[in-house]
Amino acid sequence: MKRLICMFLAVLLAVFSAGCPSPSRAESAGGFQPRLDTDTSCEITVVGSYSNFEALEAEFDSFNEIYPNVELSYVKPDDYNNLLGMVLESSTPPNIFFSFPWMYGNDSYRTAFEHMEDLSDPRLGLDLTCIRPNLLRYDEGGQLLTVPVFARNYGMLVNNGLFEKEGLRIPTTWQELLDVCEAFRGKGYASPMMGYSATPSSCLMSTLVYPEVVAALANDPEMLKAANEMNPAAGACMRQSLESMMQLIGSGYINLGQCAQIGDNYTQVILRFFEGDVPMMICTGDTVSGTAKRESQSEAFTKNPFTYTFHPIPLSEAGGYFIDSPSVEFSVNKTCDNLDMTNEFMRFLITRGELNKMAAVKRLVTPTTDLSFSAVYEPFGRVPAERVLCPETIGITDPLYEQVRNAAFLVGTGAASIDEVVSQYGSLKP
Repeated sequence: MKRLICMFLAVLLAVFSAGCPSPSRAESAGGFQPRLDTDTSCEITVVGSYSNFEALEAEFDSFNEIYPNVELSYVKPDDYNNLLGMVLESSTPPNIFFSFPWMYGNDSYRTAFEHMEDLSDPRLGLDLTCIRPNLLRYDEGGQLLTVPVFARNYGMLVNNGLFEKEGLRIPTTWQELLDVCEAFRGKGYASPMMGYSATPSSCLMSTLVYPEVVAALANDPEMLKAANEMNPAAGACMRQSLESMMQLIGSGYINLGQCAQIGDNYTQVILRFFEGDVPMMICTGDTVSGTAKRESQSEAFTKNPFTYTFHPIPLSEAGGYFIDSPSVEFSVNKTCDNLDMTNEFMRFLITRGELNKMAAVKRLVTPTTDLSFSAVYEPFGRVPAERVLCPETIGITDPLYEQVRNAAFLVGTGAASIDEVVSQYGSLKP
């Protein structure tokens, strides 16, 4: 009788095991539960503007642990930004494609928006609660056509080793910033703050000025409207931040002669920072993303490594702002083949864990509500909620940003005065 019972239990166990999904597949995605047949065979293509995307390809591998017969690939078409509409209308359109904040309101991307699926549809099951609310941009009809996978911010790389060596604290207010710059100057540092200064498109001047302008416009709807309409009266919103910038330059805390030797706002900024004699390097999170790969490329850093973190630049006594903006967003082509599996991959990807993993690999800012996972970006996680601003949510347009960028460059390089750029807002050219 005991033998018969044991045989019966063994048969039940075998049947139960055969009917359950493989634990390795279910657990590999941190609890993700597949909604479709895991034996489904199909192809999914993602297109974008990155030359390579190892972080996304790692996500493909993880998804294949659940759906092993789904072939996922990433492709960078030639001249992506100009030919996206043609790619979506081609005979082999992609399933998922890169989208960017500056595409909104641009007629050149009308075809792209016509192809975008509403990702807020609850039937898709995307965990949108894991993303910082400011980064989710809904259109007038309440649709969410783009979802951020990386974010961008503005700040300064800080050489923590130099601050420890000189017995100084990383500044969190305007006066503290002036004090530490003066202290570094007194200790023989040629330029306590540095950055790229050659062209207005990504110069240190706009990185300094832009956050304060965003803050000024966030609390003044009338001024924001005027600024977006290129009304010269809106130039006043730039004055205070331009004056702060010129105080840093005029005091010698930013040596533009030293900055002019930096060849670009990415690799050269990073390698110059890794020389180890720059306390604070002004840049964006996009530049910070390249630091990990370039540590080994710097002979100076290899010989004398140091810890570094990314901080807001405190241009006011209340502290710095976290200008929280989408960097890269994903959109789903609603007319693509295999739409169900495409949405299943998006459901897998748009979670706190997977987005954080991708951000960690690329060393970009995660769009999730958890910034503490990255030691480099962790300081931004301490910025009070009232000082976290999203330009896209506020309604700041790309032409407005271009005017601020040009104004900062002209004033910073001495090509124009503050009064001149303020009065000429709306018609400023580099």
